[in-house]
Amino acid sequence: MSVRRALLLLAALLATAGAARAETATATFAGGCFWCMEPAFDTVPGVVSTTSGYTGGRVENPSYEQVSGGGTGHAESVQIVYDPSQVTYAALLDIFWHNIDPTVTNRQFCDAGSQYRSAIFVKTPEERKLAEASRERVAVRLGVPIRTEIADAGPFYPAEEYHQDYYRKNPIRYAFYRRGCGRDARLAEIWGADAPRH
Repeated sequence: MSVRRALLLLAALLATAGAARAETATATFAGGCFWCMEPAFDTVPGVVSTTSGYTGGRVENPSYEQVSGGGTGHAESVQIVYDPSQVTYAALLDIFWHNIDPTVTNRQFCDAGSQYRSAIFVKTPEERKLAEASRERVAVRLGVPIRTEIADAGPFYPAEEYHQDYYRKNPIRYAFYRRGCGRDARLAEIWGADAPRH
């Protein structure tokens, strides 16, 4: 094989790999403390990355102090970059539901306020259709009104670096917070044998 042909073949392979990498999508969910939402998705095959951040509010580039104070309208959220050829949006919705308490308004576990509400932020009519259908299934399964909102996606602002992968960087503090907040105990009450194991 000539050097020129080998270089052309290598260029074609790199272009194909680049195109494959570009074929990702994003999903954005709010489920209370964003520290606790990242691990739910990080080990899912097809998930490329998770980012803790803020969305659904009125303030541009808010800080954690602003959002946690409750005055921005934002919710602590997680944005998931995923490969739709490996994991579907519907599958991500199922993981989301099993990691939240969808029966409460403006709170999740020990955290209260609209900044800790549960929400699905949709970008397309198809995502909205899937989200609404999944909410209906959850309502039937649990037999109670579902308080999780479905809203149009707006700007997503990544949280400060110290919040990213908090559960990995600070495993003892994270475990203490998660246990103290009663998250896993409540998830077991809601979802029984289908509750996640973290």
